[in-house]
Amino acid sequence: MCTAFLRIAWLLQTSSKAQPFREAIDLQKKQLFNHNQRVGCIDYNDVEDYVIDVVFSKAFDLYPRDGGNFHVPSAALLKTSRNAEIARHVVVAAVPLNIADITQENDYCKGSFDEDQNFKTKSVLCMPIYNSDKKIIGVTQLINKINGNPFNESDANTIEAFSIFTGLGIHNCQMYENACKLMAKQSVALEVLSYHATAQNDETEKLMTCDIPAAENLGLYTYEFNDLPMSEDETLKSTIAMFRDSNIIKKFRIPYDVICRWTCSVKKNYRPVTYHNWRHAFNVAQTMFTILYTGGLIPLFDDLEVFALLAGCLCHDLDHRGTNNAFQVKVESPLAMLYSTSVMEHHHFDHCIMILNSEGNNIFQSLSSEEYRKVIKMLEHAILSTDLALYFKKRGDFKKIVDEGEKEFQEPIKKDLLKAMMMTVCDVAAITKPWEVQYEVAHLVANEFFEQGDIEKTQLGEKPIAMMDRDKQDELPKMQVGFIDAICIPVYKMFAELNPGLEPMFVGVSNNRNNWQALAEDNEPKTTEKDKENEKEKDEIKEENDSPQTIKPPRTSKVKPDQPLTARKSSIKSKQITPQKKVAIKEPKGKTKICTLM
Repeated sequence: MCTAFLRIAWLLQTSSKAQPFREAIDLQKKQLFNHNQRVGCIDYNDVEDYVIDVVFSKAFDLYPRDGGNFHVPSAALLKTSRNAEIARHVVVAAVPLNIADITQENDYCKGSFDEDQNFKTKSVLCMPIYNSDKKIIGVTQLINKINGNPFNESDANTIEAFSIFTGLGIHNCQMYENACKLMAKQSVALEVLSYHATAQNDETEKLMTCDIPAAENLGLYTYEFNDLPMSEDETLKSTIAMFRDSNIIKKFRIPYDVICRWTCSVKKNYRPVTYHNWRHAFNVAQTMFTILYTGGLIPLFDDLEVFALLAGCLCHDLDHRGTNNAFQVKVESPLAMLYSTSVMEHHHFDHCIMILNSEGNNIFQSLSSEEYRKVIKMLEHAILSTDLALYFKKRGDFKKIVDEGEKEFQEPIKKDLLKAMMMTVCDVAAITKPWEVQYEVAHLVANEFFEQGDIEKTQLGEKPIAMMDRDKQDELPKMQVGFIDAICIPVYKMFAELNPGLEPMFVGVSNNRNNWQALAEDNEPKTTEKDKENEKEKDEIKEENDSPQTIKPPRTSKVKPDQPLTARKSSIKSKQITPQKKVAIKEPKGKTKICTLM
């Protein structure tokens, strides 16, 4: 036994989404009413081959005399009506049924046939309704052709077309209903997630009651800024100071509790990974603050753009998992399935929007609809621009603009390009810091990369690339130099040419390049005169062994006869980092020599 559930009439009457379907079905009804006294549409679901007793839940009758309005017969009539019996036969047999005169059909004329005593059934044309899976989900009946004649082949073709269209309509309505249910589930899940992801009231109140020092007193205007000695609370206060001293809070009428709650929520939504955590986001925002005000770029942007840039820096790595885009694609993660390009960057932006949509966290709530649209677009552009793959695509165009002497950047395309390059400048700015800071940060990045490499080894059974291979960490100084040459030097040089106020960053990265180069050279094995002599002797022995001439007695060697061949090589010195006399390098005490690609 199967129950039925027809959705056509319900959706047409309650959902504006179904209006096009209603208008289209009305055209079909007009054509049918020209020839028939009554049209019935009955639905059911999931009839299996062995089911004989089919039960319909609803029927919708259309009478031409009522202008095509729907009538819903009672549930009792659906069980006793002979029309329903014919419909059941069509469902079970899965074939259309055309009866010219019902009174001549012994199988269907037993007992009272018509539920309406004023309506006598004579001819019946019944057609199954299929869904996209070729399953019968209902039937359509035509009863009593108006001219009194039996239904012909043309009528059958018409009702077949109508049934196909009805099946599509029912299928679409079911899909829409399922989508509504999924959206409701998503809404509930988002509500629960938002509760746990947003800052609690006590965190917000604690920040609100703190005294916020001036940004200048916190050192936020300097290129040498170092957050390592700061506490977590001090980073939060510094963030509020940047928004306050840039006049953003006052300009855009942000409630103080909202900006404090949003800041705490953003911090909370960074995972405790080794490098791409809240500290990194805070440093990126501080660098943006510095290049705008100390670097002299602030005249190029309006207040809304500054707001979007600072917020974008703080949110640009939200929910980072400590693995890169290539790893997400390699393991076919849900994020990689969701986004085809810039996988993590798209996720960071979506997570940013989730926080903004959480209660009490919308720092843009006082903006007009047009301003809100603009700031969200700028926010997305800023976050996606941190993908280095996009940086490489845009760098050539930016260099051309800088070489042409552009200073104003008033054209939207040029300004977007400038903002994209600024995000990269801030994202890798640790490479420009004083050596002690750069060395510490490089240590953090290296460990995060090695952790990804360990996963690739142990879980994927693959050999990671060198910069993520813990076994090759001694080669990283050389790779760090390559990274600086390929990515960092070009962009910082362009910005130094763009504005002299940004030259300290270029000087910083150049100094650090020299330091990494010195470490790379220190890692190279030293070749002594004895090593050279032994290598020369090995080559001569190899030549004699390979020669087709008569084997001669062994040559006199300076190496003792019982000494193994490997002993002829001088042992490689321990690769302990020691400062080079020719370069002033100070390594932090107690730290293992490590560097990595920023």
